Amino acid sequence: MPKRQDLKSILIIGAGPIVIGQACEFDYSGAQACKALREEGYRVILVNSNPATIMTDPQMADATYIEPIEWRTVEKIIEVEKPDALLPTMGGQTALNCALDLERHGVLEKHGVEMIGAKKEAIDKAEDRDLFREAMLKIGLDMPKAAVAHTLEEAFVIQETVGYPTVIRPSFTMGGSGGGIAFNKEEFVEICERGLDLSPTNELLVEESILGWKEFEMEVVRDTKDNCIIICSIENFDPMGIHTGDSITVAPAQTLTDKEYQVMRNASLAVLREIGVDTGGSNVQFAVNPENGRLTIIEMNPRVSRSSALASKATGFPIARVAAKLAVGYTLDELDNDITGGKTPASFEPSIDYVVTKIPRFAFEKFPKADDRLTTQMKSVGEVMAMGSTFQESLQKALRGLETDKVGLDPIVDLNADDARNKIRSECITARGERIFYLADAFRLGMSLEEVFDLSKVDPWFLAQIEDLVSSEMQINGGSISDIEASEMFALKRKGFSDARLGQLLNCSESSVRERRKVLNIKPVFKRVDSCAAEFDTQTAYLYSTYQQQCEANPTDKKKIMILGGGPNRIGQGIEFDYCCVHASLALRED
Repeated sequence: MPKRQDLKSILIIGAGPIVIGQACEFDYSGAQACKALREEGYRVILVNSNPATIMTDPQMADATYIEPIEWRTVEKIIEVEKPDALLPTMGGQTALNCALDLERHGVLEKHGVEMIGAKKEAIDKAEDRDLFREAMLKIGLDMPKAAVAHTLEEAFVIQETVGYPTVIRPSFTMGGSGGGIAFNKEEFVEICERGLDLSPTNELLVEESILGWKEFEMEVVRDTKDNCIIICSIENFDPMGIHTGDSITVAPAQTLTDKEYQVMRNASLAVLREIGVDTGGSNVQFAVNPENGRLTIIEMNPRVSRSSALASKATGFPIARVAAKLAVGYTLDELDNDITGGKTPASFEPSIDYVVTKIPRFAFEKFPKADDRLTTQMKSVGEVMAMGSTFQESLQKALRGLETDKVGLDPIVDLNADDARNKIRSECITARGERIFYLADAFRLGMSLEEVFDLSKVDPWFLAQIEDLVSSEMQINGGSISDIEASEMFALKRKGFSDARLGQLLNCSESSVRERRKVLNIKPVFKRVDSCAAEFDTQTAYLYSTYQQQCEANPTDKKKIMILGGGPNRIGQGIEFDYCCVHASLALRED
């Protein structure tokens, strides 16, 4: 179906200021949407209150308003600009809630503005905990035992049926704001009161605990002709009980069998159809009981989300760009996948032959009195992503990318201390930002995989990968760099060991390891992210380093300038530096 000719101008609502749970991912999606719609000849009107974004550049939209994202303000803009349609799915929860307010107050109907990308009914059904639960049970999908409360008294009645620990999830909030896990009455009262206050509808879901279950996500795109594709599956390294924004996540999922993946895939598509998301991207989250395989639905986001940005970067598939074009009438088979140079349509499911790991960046050192335990309320301020041929390689690359002075899976406990075992056991049980380092120290101390699993509930496959890294360290610890042969060096680099970490283990400098690598002719190569696992010959300028035989970089003989980015968001260093790097890149390409 070709694009709609009855629409001339489209209003896009941005995400506003960066807050925990809603960061620069939505500048990425909003900028893509602006470009995609202007390509199609539509007049784009943008509202966003964050000036340090690419999307608010004058050339991104035909009219840009740096104004509060609040329905009364947006109503005034609608009165002036008279858009034909509103696209609310690119600005996170802020944009979605603002769009719903405009709908509820009759603003859209009064001015003849159509909501595209997601209808009010679909947003309500996905975001309202009660309606979502009814919808899932209607299509035969399992959900944790739960009920919705609008007062503290109602919440207590439900809690008595589900017991402690109890999970509390407010409706229509971002990043799990106001939610949490209560282990006793005092915590339950505190979380419920906060959640009722933060939920715009004063609504809570009081849910049975599924702590320790495995968590998965499916990034799905659907069009008006019911063509559906899975962009990628994402597996959480950390078990249920930790917000997915605070969890280490891996794409594609590593511990699913093909049968389990297909069941989850079919369930994801059924969710989108029942909720009524008929154009664009959505994120569906699942929990799986590792003891019996019971699969339950946790929630879904009927919009472009943080995970959408991760899935886009992981696969090369431009989710926000495609979602914007689907919202104006196109179908997936009518759109080209730009990253393959048009050799595949957008309806071609991405396939990746590498592993992507995302690790959150915390800033608890800035807030010494803050509770650093990780729960269902998001606390990270940024994140890093790394790609590698193996999970071990991408994990260690990501750990270095956090810029916390770690050179890999570094030890952080003095194993000779009297309380080392108790300290490690305690940190493996309680999820905090550095738990992965304590898991490695547990293996350094000689704990078994079964014991570490019982403490952490991290899937045994991931623990086996960490145990193998520790074993590799022990095999070379205290040795000599001159004794490392080519095959061993290649194997270590494939596992993601940096020259700096190898230098620590071999009691030599980082430069000595690098020189030995050069003598052995062990050098990194660069592979292309092409969304088709190299099935088609593409020249996408999106690459990652790894240790394999064939290099796909094909550098030119032109003069080159390297631009260094700012790394993960943190307190004092945010999206402003992304903005600077983008404009530096554009300026240099002009010359």
